[in-house]
Amino acid sequence: MKTNSISKNLLIPTYSITAIDKEAEEMGVAVQSHFFSVGSKVPWAEAGVGVIATQALVNVDFGPDGLELLRKNLSPDEALKLLLSRDEGRDSRQVAILSPDHPPAAHTGEKCIKEAGHITGENYSVQANMMLNNDVCERMATVFERSTGPLAERLVQALFAGEEAGGDIRGKQSSALLTVSTTLKPSINNSRLIDLRVEDSPEPLKELERLLNIHRAYEHANNGDNALERKDIETALFEFAKAEELLPDNQELKFWHAVSLANIGRIEESLKFFRQVFIKNDNWMELLRRLPRSGLLLVSKEDMERILGSPGVA
Repeated sequence: MKTNSISKNLLIPTYSITAIDKEAEEMGVAVQSHFFSVGSKVPWAEAGVGVIATQALVNVDFGPDGLELLRKNLSPDEALKLLLSRDEGRDSRQVAILSPDHPPAAHTGEKCIKEAGHITGENYSVQANMMLNNDVCERMATVFERSTGPLAERLVQALFAGEEAGGDIRGKQSSALLTVSTTLKPSINNSRLIDLRVEDSPEPLKELERLLNIHRAYEHANNGDNALERKDIETALFEFAKAEELLPDNQELKFWHAVSLANIGRIEESLKFFRQVFIKNDNWMELLRRLPRSGLLLVSKEDMERILGSPGVA
């Protein structure tokens, strides 16, 4: 393990939450701070291993080193004690560690800038430092415990609660949300469920919430594509409709929905969506013309002409 390197010590006062939803088999960390790109330093997570938030006078090594210890089957409490024992700056650190099969562990050093503290509950930990007041952690914990729905949305709700309680005494600048599965995944492509960052914004939580909404819309669109591959048309149409409900002005989603309908022979239904897209930007028409060569659009010449609305153009 690397310890006590000069470059890792960054003053990142912030507030964050780490949590696990055992029923959904998801765990994650969410954070907001008046610090540029907080998501590149504070949140760490690995599928099947655990999640970590390292903040205050940040020891960035606590992220990868903590995950390594969890990977070696140490509990969060054991990993935290070992990390702190090796760190001379422990009194200025704040860190929370969770893993799927153990209670959470957290630390707030006595030299962390007030107001600072943490609260651990069943399957979660909230922590904050350099807050406007000492209500932030309590409010975050209360809102998280009372919240329902997907884990990512609950984490963001907790951050909003922290901001409403006073938040960072300096204001707000960046935020991040990272979730992974509680079970090991065979591919690195499946290791992160959600990985969103707002690097610099006057309203980082509102922007994070907006990005999460976009993420959910594209999840539905992807589910629709997968359903089409299985020839499950009704599920596909339901998923596409949910995607467009979340992002009604997104032309990309409408375009590929229309392409999918055309590919299964439902040309009449596809026309409504194609026309909505084409009227916004005729570049979509040119893109459509290029798809057959790549095997992404499987329609006859006659249907192509019908879609484009100009016989003979295809």
